[in-house]
Amino acid sequence: MRNRTILFTFLFGACFFSLYAQEGEEGISETMLTQIRQSYQGNSVDKAFRNAICNNDIRKLALNQDNLKGMDTYFSIKVNSKGITDQKSSGRCWLFTGLNVMRAKAIAKYGFQSFEYSEVYTFFWDQLEKSNLFLQSVIDTRDKPMEDKNVEWLFKHPLSDGGTFTGVADIVMKYGLVPKEAMPETNSSENTSRMADLLSLKLKEFGLQLRDHASAGSKLAALEQEKTEMLGTVYRMLVLNLGVPPTEFTYVRKDAKGDPVETEHHTPISFFKEYGDEQLITNYVMLMNDPTREYYKCYEIDYDRHRYDGKNWTYVNLPVEDIKEMAIASLKDSTMMYFSCDVGKFLNSDRGLLDVDNYDYGSLMGTTFGMNKKQRIQTFSSGSSHAMTLMAVDLNKDGKPLKWMVENSWGTTSGYQGHLIMTDKWFDEYMFRLVVEAKYVPEKTKKIFKQKPVRLPAWDPMFTEEN
Repeated sequence: MRNRTILFTFLFGACFFSLYAQEGEEGISETMLTQIRQSYQGNSVDKAFRNAICNNDIRKLALNQDNLKGMDTYFSIKVNSKGITDQKSSGRCWLFTGLNVMRAKAIAKYGFQSFEYSEVYTFFWDQLEKSNLFLQSVIDTRDKPMEDKNVEWLFKHPLSDGGTFTGVADIVMKYGLVPKEAMPETNSSENTSRMADLLSLKLKEFGLQLRDHASAGSKLAALEQEKTEMLGTVYRMLVLNLGVPPTEFTYVRKDAKGDPVETEHHTPISFFKEYGDEQLITNYVMLMNDPTREYYKCYEIDYDRHRYDGKNWTYVNLPVEDIKEMAIASLKDSTMMYFSCDVGKFLNSDRGLLDVDNYDYGSLMGTTFGMNKKQRIQTFSSGSSHAMTLMAVDLNKDGKPLKWMVENSWGTTSGYQGHLIMTDKWFDEYMFRLVVEAKYVPEKTKKIFKQKPVRLPAWDPMFTEEN
């Protein structure tokens, strides 16, 4: 027995030291560290760079002086807008953008001096519907373990204030619209994080309760009745934060001079039919430029909707040049579009310019950043993060785009008079989604929408709600 113990101890020790040695080969050894340290020489140039970077904003140091010439703000094709909106400290860019596309049509039709829909009204119903989507999905997946990928994703994302164009269509078609004066903004609508945290926490609690009751043998009908009671709590929390959504109201229509023309009585649905776009679902198509996926195919992203009974984000993936052609056709016809991109990349917010040459990070850091668009998506380094309203393009003599302009929702003092201007090269690299009216879409592209969509999971790299 004693010899066996000694042998076991010897073998264990040998395995331990063998494992340790293997780990040492993979770790940073003294030899490796000596080699690594050589990348920083500590000479006068290195010290100057270190002192500058340690004590300053990297963006200011990387600002490309060669690119600071006067910014060209002329556009050969431009749809005029009236009034920059402001989403404040919220993730509602998708909502502001979708409503601004409709708003432009209403302004053109009625000649309004100014006009804005109530974003908080639509947001209220969006949050209630998303809560139902989460709770019902928890019921649907009640037999799956918490470690299941879908269940895990649901509990990580019970609710958000971000979204996509499909959310605008889903909510507006069901609940209608009201003018801004019928339901004005609140502190919680303009600063959504606190409310969102509380709602998400409560929904996760409710989700666990539903799963526990299902495990204890509760039938589907009982679970759905419990869900309805839970939504009552959510509704009350929304009212306390956002106000009571009106069911009817009086609207005073004004002319181009701002003078009253007519006093009207409306419900949200009747107001939508009069001043909105009833073709939100049937008349628009959603396009994507995602080089990680096969082009000229239709895709659908699971759970990428705002209502349980709504429509997932379904799009045709196209080369960027195809998308540009439709965007130009729409702008030539004075029609704005829902547009989304990775707005934080190479944005000079002081000038309101999106240009890949704005910052020279490579020279500052003494290296290169060489990933292309496909590689950035694959590594979660880039994705659609913000929605705006595409409203202008500048074409050269051959009809090719030089630059583009969007109406943003960050207020009048942001960017270039509330707008952002982007070079065509930036458009290529960081534009992802565009929603256009069907009449600007070639027949060959329309036919692709008739395909059975390839269904992608909710955690796909391209599932990113614009905010």
